[in-house]
Amino acid sequence: MILATWNINSIRARLERLLAWLASAQPDVVCLQEIKTTEAKFPTAELATAGYRCAVLGQPTYNGVAILARGEIANVAAGLGEHLRDDQARLLGADVLGVRVLNVYFPNGQEVGSKAFEYKLQWMLALRQYLDARLRPEQPVLLCGDFNVAIDDLDVAHPMQWAASVLCCPPVRGALENIRAWGFTDIFRQHNPEGHIYSWWDYRQLGFPRNDGLRLDHLLASAPLASRCRWARVDREQRKGEKPSDHAPVMCEFADL
Repeated sequence: MILATWNINSIRARLERLLAWLASAQPDVVCLQEIKTTEAKFPTAELATAGYRCAVLGQPTYNGVAILARGEIANVAAGLGEHLRDDQARLLGADVLGVRVLNVYFPNGQEVGSKAFEYKLQWMLALRQYLDARLRPEQPVLLCGDFNVAIDDLDVAHPMQWAASVLCCPPVRGALENIRAWGFTDIFRQHNPEGHIYSWWDYRQLGFPRNDGLRLDHLLASAPLASRCRWARVDREQRKGEKPSDHAPVMCEFADL
């Protein structure tokens, strides 16, 4: 199984790019974030023509996540349930090819000390509580998406510049470590231990041409799944050309699925 996670930054603005990429990359499962549309306006018909079924959790203008798969998508569940009740479309879970896939779009947090920052930390704690309540590390579980957190300084081109930001500061890294401690392996780092491979580059100040980026898009797998991962990479080509997202897809392959 080839799986990808991609913050598409508006599926309606980048549908042609997505369809072309699906045809060339041929992933079996795709987790999209920031679709920025409702279920009713999601391009389900176009994706069905491309060979993909869809599960969607959308909202107008902001946020939104979707899971695309060539096969069956079962047991779809949206949101963090009783652990955090809000109206932001940030988590969608489903069973795909025997794997529990959790597609997540973490809050950005805006500024350290702001209400948005406190919400980010609250959301991350609620995710850990969700995992504890609903899943077990012995299951094949994949937590993937745009985490809006760089795990460590190997994920940042200029660590000192970002050290105090909502993407890298100690409280958010600590909150992410609490999630990882549930029983996850960072399978991208497992296959790219040298680091300094990024998935997001700012549109401003020539971020991409200068490779001034951060790895914010992650693939975290439970032990039964991590052992099956053959490779993981960033498809940098999708950050090039006209009207790209500011994120590139992060891809991996699992054996025997």
